[in-house]
Amino acid sequence: MLTLAIFGTLLVMLMLDVPIAVAIGLTAVIFFVGQGQTGFLTMLPQRMYSGTTGFTLLAIPFFILAGNLMNTGGTTQRLFRFARALVGHVPGGLGQVSVVSSMIFSGMSGSAVADAAGLGQIQHRAMVDAGYKPTISAAIVAGASTIGPVIPPSIPFVLYGAITSVSVSRLFLAGAVPGVVMGVAMMIAIWIMAKPRELPNDPRANLREILDSTYAAFLPLMAPVIIIGGITTGFFTPTEASVIASLYAAGLGFLYKDLRIKDLPAILFASLKQTCGLMFIIATANFFGWFTIFERIPDALIMQLTSVGASATAFLWIVIGIILVLGCFLDGNAIFLITLPIFMKICPLFGIDMVNFGVVMTLLIMIGNLTPPVGMCLFAVESFAKVGLWNLAYECLPYLVAILVVTILCAFVPEIALWLPNYVMGAGS
Repeated sequence: MLTLAIFGTLLVMLMLDVPIAVAIGLTAVIFFVGQGQTGFLTMLPQRMYSGTTGFTLLAIPFFILAGNLMNTGGTTQRLFRFARALVGHVPGGLGQVSVVSSMIFSGMSGSAVADAAGLGQIQHRAMVDAGYKPTISAAIVAGASTIGPVIPPSIPFVLYGAITSVSVSRLFLAGAVPGVVMGVAMMIAIWIMAKPRELPNDPRANLREILDSTYAAFLPLMAPVIIIGGITTGFFTPTEASVIASLYAAGLGFLYKDLRIKDLPAILFASLKQTCGLMFIIATANFFGWFTIFERIPDALIMQLTSVGASATAFLWIVIGIILVLGCFLDGNAIFLITLPIFMKICPLFGIDMVNFGVVMTLLIMIGNLTPPVGMCLFAVESFAKVGLWNLAYECLPYLVAILVVTILCAFVPEIALWLPNYVMGAGS
């Protein structure tokens, strides 16, 4: 009952449009005061501070900065041209190009919203100019943008690793295969819809255009190789890789003369605002997580699950249901911060691998990015597509189904995600 009351209070405040960070922290404060335990409120500033001082979390602002730098420069346009030369002739045409270019861009940004707001505008404009209906184009962009945090590098994986102490390097590698499968599933969905919806496609590119576009995109294509290669070889840590990504993105912008010195203050300030907003959520959520442990909520849930004879399969279905519901109301980072302190204590009880669980959780919050009323990718795309939030959400249904199928496969066939990290880094290392 206490658990239901706590999360019910949190959801009510969110429905009243209380900012996420405030709602999370205020819920814990209300229950401490309501139970006459005001002395524990002294832990609020301590837990908020400790929740934002982990070395791993330094990767977040730099990956945000890298995404903003690449969206300002011409990197995204070169990647889009390269993807168009490769798959523009496939049924679904520029829809297929959008998915492939998002898969490539995912290897640099690590953020779904960054993909939607930056590369997404180029994709949407090209599709509309080619004759796509704006709603169909916007839905493809929104769906494709969710690949960003699954294919490494990934901001959600950094956050998951910071909370659970799971190796971020293993998480990055674990996301690679599911991310590619996710992209292929979306491409199949577009291919199926291409003929009924009369989606135009380009003529097959000649060899010269393929070579020219490859040459133009060569340096941007090297970014994922440098980032992931450096991490897997141990040359630098995921946190250091975020700095490398930012420097590389800035270097490309200046090299292509798409980025100027006078652009940097605005980019840095935008990155700072995004980072501060996320870190404020992390800070209050750390206090909320400590509060749930203090109230022994994870222990109570474990006892409840074991008393009814729940299995690992049943627990995973429960998690899927909970996160799908929360995804309609909460930002994905907030979902991680609220639920992981509880789930991370239950997973070992059922022998669930925490690396694979991180992939499943990330896929689930990607579904949340496409579900109203609080779908962050929907908001990002609707801000420039102007097609209506609910119209866009309805049009995204095929891509939601594609992501959900991949999520269920990863949840119950963990080898899909674990094969690559086990092969590269050794099982359980």
